[in-house]
Amino acid sequence: MTDNQNNMHKQTSLGGLSAVYPELQDRRVIITGGASGIGAGLVEAFVAQGAQVMFIDIQDDEGEALAARLMNGARHAPVYRHLDLTDIDAVSTGIAGMVGELGGVDILINNAANDDRHAIEDVTSAFWDERMNVNLRHQFFAAQAVVPAMRNAGGGVIINFGSISWHLALPDLVLYQTAKAAISGLTRSLARDLGGDNIRVNTIVPGNVKTPRQEKWYTPEGEAEIVAAQCLPGRITPRDVAALALFLSSDGARMCTGHDWWVDAGWR
Repeated sequence: MTDNQNNMHKQTSLGGLSAVYPELQDRRVIITGGASGIGAGLVEAFVAQGAQVMFIDIQDDEGEALAARLMNGARHAPVYRHLDLTDIDAVSTGIAGMVGELGGVDILINNAANDDRHAIEDVTSAFWDERMNVNLRHQFFAAQAVVPAMRNAGGGVIINFGSISWHLALPDLVLYQTAKAAISGLTRSLARDLGGDNIRVNTIVPGNVKTPRQEKWYTPEGEAEIVAAQCLPGRITPRDVAALALFLSSDGARMCTGHDWWVDAGWR
């Protein structure tokens, strides 16, 4: 194992052992919603693999702090960009610009979403549109923006993020769950249409992941109920989700496309 790989092992081994994928070194990665939570875990994991990472968010303080924290010792310092994913023109031009800065793109991870709770009677047509824009629409247009470069390169990887919530029919999330259910269809369709270009498309379906945002929705008693409903004990962390994303991005998953991949500790 090289010194660089040893360093990567040290960076990714806290809270669980992660594999080193030599082929991910220098790969060009764009991650949406990368400033906090699962997204930050994804950024950290790909930087630790030696990938060239650009990540986007609207949380500037968190994004800039994460980029600064991860640049020390990194093969490639991660780059943060502010981008509002509800502005489709900005998505298309912004991601195309990032592809230009990177000199291409090998991996797109569509992670950004918002799971604010809402009641059926409070939904207006404007709120419907806003929730679909936040949770679904940008995934297609971000994928559309990277496809030309992936085709020119002879292939690529797109990972969309779904949610366990609609499989469990959790309360007060009807619009979020509608959008997340649609992502499975989006993944299947993109995988079929892009497979001939050697572009693989998959969905990661996380369970309840321990992040500061999720902790605001659950009491300690509620967390205990979730763990009791899982097949495995303990809480899922962003590192667990990132480990799956690394595999799906690696050459070891070269024949994996068009499906949902679960990391939920058996909570179903």
